Amino acid sequence: MKTMRCNQLGGACDQEFQANTFEEIAEMAQKHGMEMFQKKDEAHLKAMNDMQEIMKSPQEMKVWFDNKKREFESLPENK
Repeated sequence: MKTMRCNQLGGACDQEFQANTFEEIAEMAQKHGMEMFQKKDEAHLKAMNDMQEIMKSPQEMKVWFDNKKREFESLPENK
């Protein structure tokens, strides 16, 4: 199991997510983002707008995703 924080995944806070795969962690971060969106959290709304800009370009989104996945894979296992 590995840990990544919201702000490592393009978010705006230090909320930690723990999972065995990057896909699981991405799903947790997305759920957290939706919760923050519903709360109208200003910092997260800005982060989401920034992410939407990246998502406009499929190539840019693929590069971002691949980089984050590599970052996850390079993390040490939790102790």
